[in-house]
Amino acid sequence: MQFKDIIGLTETKQQLIEMLAQNRLSHALLFLGNEGSGALPLALAFAQLIVSQPQPAPVVEDLFGGMTALEPTQTFIPPNEIQNHSSFQRAEQLIHPDLHFSYPVVSKKSGDKPTSKDFITEWREFVKNYPYGNVYDWLQMIGAENKQGNITAEECNDILKKLSLKSFESEYKVLLLWMPEYLKKEGNKLLKLIEEPPANTIFILVAENDEQVLPTILSRCQLIKIPKPTTKEIEEALLTKANANAETAKQVASICDGNYREALQLLQHAEEDWQSLLREWLKAILREGPIAQVKFSEEISKTGRENQKQLLRYFTHLFEQSLRIRLLGADNIILTEKEKDFATRLNKITNINQQQCIIDELDKATYYIERNANGKILFQALSIKLFHIIQNKVSVEV
Repeated sequence: MQFKDIIGLTETKQQLIEMLAQNRLSHALLFLGNEGSGALPLALAFAQLIVSQPQPAPVVEDLFGGMTALEPTQTFIPPNEIQNHSSFQRAEQLIHPDLHFSYPVVSKKSGDKPTSKDFITEWREFVKNYPYGNVYDWLQMIGAENKQGNITAEECNDILKKLSLKSFESEYKVLLLWMPEYLKKEGNKLLKLIEEPPANTIFILVAENDEQVLPTILSRCQLIKIPKPTTKEIEEALLTKANANAETAKQVASICDGNYREALQLLQHAEEDWQSLLREWLKAILREGPIAQVKFSEEISKTGRENQKQLLRYFTHLFEQSLRIRLLGADNIILTEKEKDFATRLNKITNINQQQCIIDELDKATYYIERNANGKILFQALSIKLFHIIQNKVSVEV
């Protein structure tokens, strides 16, 4: 993973490079960024850059008994020059002996006490193929099914053991701990190590929600906030990295709210006719009644969790654009003509308060789908809620 592979985050990248070049590294860093922001790939790139730097010049005794440092050949190798160094190539393949990882895992069978090293092959594949993936993607990849991931007490003991050893070839040992939210009371084992680590040991924690991280760990880390990539940056990434066409890239980037993982998910379903599906749903809610609503709920529940989420996300996007049209006028909103027409029609059947209520309900539904809610029941309940929110204007055709 290299800095140039990461979408946006120009200022944050420069900040990290300067910290390393000027030897101002804190012993514990917490990268905090929303899902799909790039916090994990950025932390990976930074960890790999750290362990790939040349060792400091050795100190030797001179002829008169004094100590002299030999002149180093190079003190700092910047990211754009590091890729040809053998140490970086090992780090990029996640096989560098001074680069360690910790992440949520599950038991393979009853009675197991799993640690991260049991899943290192899967981790390398995950990082290579899904660097913007979330913890759900990871747990499904390792066959968690409905099991809850955890960073176990055994994992904490293994971290203590690994970091007690001297580094093999780098100046620093680096532990990248992904999703410290999964560290519960077992994380207290690491407090002293994080506060007073062995010499030249760097902790890099990568989190999405600081409120779920143990406060005792949070207080011991230097916070690095990872902003969301901009809509334009995601649009360019979809064009250059995902080979999307221009119109699709623009549409997807405007919907995903700075979440590149979500953008890739949307791109997979870009050929879906979401507007027709929404028209069918609204028709069932406003005109055809309970039987049509039950039929729609049954059909959408068969399409899978990701499709259900994309439909709700797209509906939310259209309501947000409706609000913008109210404030700025349709001529000042960048949408396709079909989307602009649909968003304008939504303004005819709902006022601002109703739109905000609907957006809140759609967000809640998306949250529940991500947590394996029953799709049929969820969409049926949501249909009833939407009917009651907009029932005063049901006579307007959508």
